Amino acid sequence: MLDINRIRNNSDDVAAALAKRGMEISFAELIKLDDARKKMIFDAEQMKADRNKTSSEIPKLKKEGKDASAVLLRMKELSNSIKELEAAKKGYITKIKALMEVLPNIPDDDVQPGGPECNEVISIWGNKPELDFKIKNHVDICESLDLIDYKRGAKIAGNGFWLYKGDGAILEWALINYFIEEHRNDGYEFILPPHILSDTCGYTAGQFPKFTEDVFHLKADEEKDRTQFLLPTSETALINVHRDEIIHEAELPKKYFSYTPCYRKEAGSYRAEERGMIRGHQFNKVEMFQYTIPEESGNALSDLVEKAEKLMQSLGLHYRLSKLAAGDVSHSMAKTYDIEVWIPSMGIYKEVSSISNARDYQARRGQIRFKRTKTGKNEFLHTLNGSGLATSRIFPAIMEQFQNEDGSVTVPEVLRKWVGKEKLNNE
Repeated sequence: MLDINRIRNNSDDVAAALAKRGMEISFAELIKLDDARKKMIFDAEQMKADRNKTSSEIPKLKKEGKDASAVLLRMKELSNSIKELEAAKKGYITKIKALMEVLPNIPDDDVQPGGPECNEVISIWGNKPELDFKIKNHVDICESLDLIDYKRGAKIAGNGFWLYKGDGAILEWALINYFIEEHRNDGYEFILPPHILSDTCGYTAGQFPKFTEDVFHLKADEEKDRTQFLLPTSETALINVHRDEIIHEAELPKKYFSYTPCYRKEAGSYRAEERGMIRGHQFNKVEMFQYTIPEESGNALSDLVEKAEKLMQSLGLHYRLSKLAAGDVSHSMAKTYDIEVWIPSMGIYKEVSSISNARDYQARRGQIRFKRTKTGKNEFLHTLNGSGLATSRIFPAIMEQFQNEDGSVTVPEVLRKWVGKEKLNNE
């Protein structure tokens, strides 16, 4: 959530920043509502002071044997007026909250305006595989090597699901094991969060209320209202670990990572080139997360990007690093870098890691603060997240980039201790 004082004091600058996302917005109504709220607070305080002053006259009147009924009536009128103001103020707060909670984060100054077409390629690692034989797509490779059962996955759960089997399941688990090992070696704390979250978690992450229809909701038998949902990414859980807490500055940064399946509706039709594992309703991901003091979040973002790139490089996969334009940065984030792996059969790059800085946007929604050592004051901290990594596109990239003419697939060296072989084949 944005700082309303920043909007009040710099409304033109905030509007110009949000325009980079393609938004045209006026804050006139929001500021008018907030002005009314502030006036109600002032008026209520004045009435309370008047009531206290009036109340102090009662003992004096009684002591002097005078009639205090007029004063008591005045006190009753003031108390009723205060209650009315408090009720009206709550209504204005609700309206202000409704306007504030749908506003996206303000893009960083160095984030370019525009949509995906304005994304900037920062670097490219490795070379596109040059195979001197007719390449196969990952679906055909996985089926020929009996690694993935797409038909039975769809039979069990419907379109957008698949079933790992044999060496396919082992390779998938090897990727997860490798990512976990690397993050532990880098000093990140391993967390296995619940997969079913309360709606408050979605609100804190900035995904609700705007994107409530993008997740799978659960309903309790005795209730019709939504109360819980399946996590779309473990970021949604990790941001809530310290919700409503005040952390001492000396405890920061906090560095976490988690492994979970991710569950997403992925509304819309599936394009032919996105068959297989490129796009689905359930996929595995290892997620990195950091809580930092504001002045360190820029360095933390660089650290997360470096870690994700290191994983890609150790796997030997050709990829590119892109800095997203404002219109392609997700709702809650101020800046995002995407790592995109090359899928030969599609002839395009597909995102396998998104690394973002939310600044204080999520912390404000979740009331997550830290106590500044020098001042003793509580401030909102910054939160960051990054995929480290999602496997559903890493797996196809390995299949296609490391395929051999005889139909086998070379296993990346860093995974061989878990897979137990150098090549996946039919033997």
